[in-house]
Amino acid sequence: MARKTSFYYSFLVLPPEQRRAIVAVWDFCRAVDDAVDEEPAGGRGSGAEALRFWRAELARCFNGSTPETEQGRHLQPFVAPLALPRQAFEDVIDGVAMDLETFRYPTFADLTEYCRRVASAVGFICIRVFGCRTEAAREYALNLGLALQLTNILRDIKDDLARGRVYVPMEDLDACGCTVEELASGILTDPVRRVVELECRRAREFYERARAVLPSTERRQLVAAEIMRAVYFETLRRIERSGYDVFRARARVPRPRQALIALKEWLWT
Repeated sequence: MARKTSFYYSFLVLPPEQRRAIVAVWDFCRAVDDAVDEEPAGGRGSGAEALRFWRAELARCFNGSTPETEQGRHLQPFVAPLALPRQAFEDVIDGVAMDLETFRYPTFADLTEYCRRVASAVGFICIRVFGCRTEAAREYALNLGLALQLTNILRDIKDDLARGRVYVPMEDLDACGCTVEELASGILTDPVRRVVELECRRAREFYERARAVLPSTERRQLVAAEIMRAVYFETLRRIERSGYDVFRARARVPRPRQALIALKEWLWT
């Protein structure tokens, strides 16, 4: 687990066996995501070919065959003992596959489905690692995943535009009087500010929903997720405090601040 990830401090609070499991999950999902955005490695091809490889690697992890990658070999020992949900991993791969063919999202409902696959599905896996089995914990993971992914989308608008991707729904651009070309100009015009502000409000709503359904009986088990929530919420606040300028500088939470947030959340539980 690289220290640069925003999840670093949330993983530190976990017991050693849970930490190994969550890192294995994170590394596997990261490798799937990189199959689309990074240069192909290990002769796995690119794009759809790479995703076919990772789908087969996932099958090996679940059917008892020998995985071919370090990520698969680290993940497999946790599959049966933790009853990790295979469908959630399949959903992650399906979500990443959308990046190969979908570069615009007509509606917020369309974007929500993408976010559910690439982020909430990871949350469904994580709550199993944390030992949570309640429907409330699943609802928490669903909403938190949507909030985190929307925050990622806001933070990475500039980088995604450089790849030709626009995750901001077309209906939201239209509602704010903003065009794709205006967004891509990197200039914080009034329409651009309005659309970024709109997506910030949407993200805030999902953070609030996650907090509202956080099961009090499982709060201690979900402390790592709460640290993730708090760190990402701080990222969102920094975007808001910048006046919604996502072009001048990428919103980041400094390491010391992340550590302080993690400590506060851990003590709160």
